[in-house]
Amino acid sequence: MSLFTRLFLTYLGVTLLALGGMFLVVDLLSPSFYQGHVHHMVQMMGPMGLDLRADLEKGLHSTLERALLAALPVATLLAALLAYWFSRRVSQTVVQLSQGAQEIARGRYAHRLREEGPTELADLARQFNHLSHTLRGVEKSRVELISSVAHELRTPLAALQGYTEALTDGVLPPDKIAQQIAREVRAMSHLVDDLAFVSRVEAGAVELHLQVVEVGTALHEAQERFAIAFAEKKVGLEIGPLPQLHPVQADPLRLQQVLSNLLTNALRHTPVGGQVTVGVERCEGRAWLFVRDSGPGIAPEHQARLFERFYRVDPARSRCEGGSGVGLTVARGLVEAMGGEMGVGSEPGKGSTFWFTLPFTEA
Repeated sequence: MSLFTRLFLTYLGVTLLALGGMFLVVDLLSPSFYQGHVHHMVQMMGPMGLDLRADLEKGLHSTLERALLAALPVATLLAALLAYWFSRRVSQTVVQLSQGAQEIARGRYAHRLREEGPTELADLARQFNHLSHTLRGVEKSRVELISSVAHELRTPLAALQGYTEALTDGVLPPDKIAQQIAREVRAMSHLVDDLAFVSRVEAGAVELHLQVVEVGTALHEAQERFAIAFAEKKVGLEIGPLPQLHPVQADPLRLQQVLSNLLTNALRHTPVGGQVTVGVERCEGRAWLFVRDSGPGIAPEHQARLFERFYRVDPARSRCEGGSGVGLTVARGLVEAMGGEMGVGSEPGKGSTFWFTLPFTEA
């Protein structure tokens, strides 16, 4: 028996039981209503009314019963129509959900349900559509990830193939080829490590050791670590004015990792003779840390996607020149895990500012 049939019979049965109960109550209680009226009529008629009292009560009761019986078919028809209407609305939504689940099981995540029917069922359809939209996004990310990984691995694999052929043909000395192969293997290993770490960050599986951290100390430490690299490229690195701020709550190691990713990115895109500034300000009850460079800037259409895995503003940039493509993804994931936010502000030709926030300690 289908869901519609079961719902229809249930609605109809409940309605008919309600009608039967109503008729029974009317039949039992009606004498108490019309007996007073009959008594008043008998008094007005005098002695003759006493003989007619029983006939009057019987006639009124019989008339009421016939009226109820005459109304029964109409009430039953209306009950059947209402039961059919409600059953159809409910069953259609349930059938839609069943069909939608089958479409999702086949991988057709673009399928959507009509958000109609009773309030609860409409909400259920709305939640189903939201789930479908989320699954579609997950599937799209999975496909993009596989495509990106394949693209990233293609370069070192092609190099390894070339060195292997060169070794076979004796074009290059074995020791030089071994060095080149070792370099490509290290690059692939580094890429795999980055992928594993970004997956842990996005899954929230990175262990954090939150403690009180002085922002000024953290910025000076990052400056010291990158001083040589910036000097070799002849790019200035300075710390902006440090206001009096409360310490922040952060993991010192992960904070340095975030600053390292941002400074590495700034150094890569700042030309010789340029300037990079790191600093901190107070913003809406939080510490607002930033890394500002004098590079070429970033077009608005690219800024929203900078924190996606493997996204590059210049697709032609090689992995060796542009990094593994997950540094900003990792940085944002770590900042969010520490209770902050990350963003970017940039104009073409005017440099870029990557910023993130961290909460102050309660003390």
